[in-house]
Amino acid sequence: MRIYFSGIGGVGIGPLAEIAHDAGYDVCGSDQSASPLTAALMERGVHIALDQSGTFLQEEHDKQPFDWFVYTAALPADHPELVLAHKLGIKTGKRDELLAHIISDKNLKLVAVAGTHGKTTTTSMIVWTLQHLGIPVSYSVGSTLSFGPSGKFDPTSQFFVYECDEFDRNFLNFQPWLSLITSVDYDHPDTYPTEDEYLTAFRTFGHQSDSVIAWQETAACFDDHNVQVLTGYNPDIHLAGEHNRRNGMLALEAVKHMTEIDEASIITSINQFPGASRRFEKLAEGLYSDYGHHPVEIKATLQLAQELSSHVVLVYQPHQNVRQHEIIAQYTADTFEAAEEIYWLPTYLTREDPRLPILTPQELANNLTNRNTVHYAELNDELWRHIEMARHNGKLVLCMGAGTIDGWLREQLAKAASTTESSDNTNTSTI
Repeated sequence: MRIYFSGIGGVGIGPLAEIAHDAGYDVCGSDQSASPLTAALMERGVHIALDQSGTFLQEEHDKQPFDWFVYTAALPADHPELVLAHKLGIKTGKRDELLAHIISDKNLKLVAVAGTHGKTTTTSMIVWTLQHLGIPVSYSVGSTLSFGPSGKFDPTSQFFVYECDEFDRNFLNFQPWLSLITSVDYDHPDTYPTEDEYLTAFRTFGHQSDSVIAWQETAACFDDHNVQVLTGYNPDIHLAGEHNRRNGMLALEAVKHMTEIDEASIITSINQFPGASRRFEKLAEGLYSDYGHHPVEIKATLQLAQELSSHVVLVYQPHQNVRQHEIIAQYTADTFEAAEEIYWLPTYLTREDPRLPILTPQELANNLTNRNTVHYAELNDELWRHIEMARHNGKLVLCMGAGTIDGWLREQLAKAASTTESSDNTNTSTI
């Protein structure tokens, strides 16, 4: 089978291209610009064009016709490559449809990690634990990993471990052998206009799974006949942060289902989990970056931060205005009680409803009380000075959001390192 990936350098499409290539399919693709993923794929012999006008797709299709054109939900209907793929009669579909085909074609058992929060960390924990225990595993995780690629196909594996996202109803493309449900809190109002639709999608996903493991507070979404209900975590799981200990418990139960390895050995591996990128990731001393942008995630990550420091400063960038209209009432003092100081940024805008007014930081933070000191900020030099001062005073600075905040932080750290290096070189030259 010959597959064309449009947006092959993206965090969703790129790992899937790696998996398809590993699985023996003929892979080719394009993107607007180079990335670490495009470089890695090109080194492995995958033909990639940094041009999405349709010329490359036509040339490659003329050499040998494509069987499948894979694209992301972000690709507009009038995109030149998508329009051309339809014209050429190539089967088109989003990434999850192809992945479901690969899993079926290779006769793998799907272990799907679904839920509103904690999917990436839990999926990564399972992959880490299986690898640490010497168990072959194929997988796809929606983040970069410190211990391997984001996506991998191992021809000797029996299982495929997958971070199964509910956005755009993607997870309904699958019939898992085992599903792990991390949490169910209403999210993605652009896909699910009502909370009932959101819960119904999870219920359908449970119907499609052979077995489900869920926490007690979410078990009501699923049928009694195929659900294992968890009520607490194993006290031998010593990961920092209560939510990580809960994620560790899900990973423990998953690996117990997949192998006959004793529980103590599994827990030992889980306790050595190095973490996933953008999940309470330490960027520098006293500075952490986290992808979380839902009030439940904020509270859980602040609780983790408070285990490390009694002085936590939060820099928060809300994500998507349409989502803010749904969750504004959840921004309470209780959500932010572990932060002694908050720098609130404007909302990162994406996939917006133009009919909705843009909620300001002041409107979003209106329910917070004087227990928190709230500053309204922008991603600029002034904010960076406040971050540096907090770190200098021994405080832990936690920066949360799924938009531009992480890239901005890394840029500031790179600039600071470059300035220090230049200063050191100047001092050395004058000695």
